[in-house]
Amino acid sequence: MDGLAYSMERSHSGLVRSLGKRVGCQSSRGFKSPLLRSKNHSMREKLFIRNRKKKNLSIIVEKHKKQNGLVFIMHGLGGFKEQGHLQIVADAFRQKNFTVVRFDVANSVGEGEGCLENARATNYYQDLEDVIAWSKIQSWYQEPFALAGHSLGGICISMYAQKNPKKVSLLAPISTVVSGKLVYESHKKYDFDDPNVCRKISWLKGLKTTDTKKIKKLAQAFIRDCMKYNLLKEVSKLTMPVLLVAGDRDGTIPRDHIEILYQALPEPKELCIIKNAPHTFRSKKHLRELKKIFLGWIEKYA
Repeated sequence: MDGLAYSMERSHSGLVRSLGKRVGCQSSRGFKSPLLRSKNHSMREKLFIRNRKKKNLSIIVEKHKKQNGLVFIMHGLGGFKEQGHLQIVADAFRQKNFTVVRFDVANSVGEGEGCLENARATNYYQDLEDVIAWSKIQSWYQEPFALAGHSLGGICISMYAQKNPKKVSLLAPISTVVSGKLVYESHKKYDFDDPNVCRKISWLKGLKTTDTKKIKKLAQAFIRDCMKYNLLKEVSKLTMPVLLVAGDRDGTIPRDHIEILYQALPEPKELCIIKNAPHTFRSKKHLRELKKIFLGWIEKYA
């Protein structure tokens, strides 16, 4: 992984020393959080690491005492690791004895370093790679592992699975971006030269700035960067069990995008549409249904 903050070519002991110097298990506040034991036999730890661009990423690791699997869970554009739907997915995996890793990428609204207006699909994907690379020297790391991600996180985990199919046991993209071209097609009705129009687009509402130039910058640059990516080109590589989940009232990623991906996927695959649900699931009813879907799917394939 060229450009990673530490070299994977070093010896194991050298890598540990390098991580200790760069990360030192320190947060932006100068230390990692204490270990906390949850009710479901897991130990929860929050810490910060540096990505290849030396920006802080915030990570929560919930190590299961009876670990039977490992899952990485990734948020979408303008999302963060503690969002309700991601916690629900994490709960489902923990109930099935998985160690769960959630993280905030750089340039989002969580505890990762950087500004949302600099968010790109490319840096989100690189941060996923960097978190997994860091995980390789942890005691709880195992392969193959599961991946779950929402929206932009969905296309990132899917691209990782395409590049590393033997490392991924289960893949669960939620309300996923399928390709930059499809995103552009569904948003071309908007005038991206007009910042006031951009402000009305759902995935730009996470911007806390009132600077119309920054809003316009994210909209235009994000779409340009997304145009480089298309899951459909190498969809045949996704041979692991895949679960697609979407809401039938998603105003960000149209349902037909998800169905295009589903039709192209090889078996085994499942598509679950949650009735009356938007792009990001928030209501108790939708969250209960999401958890039920995941529990059944994990039970079937893990």
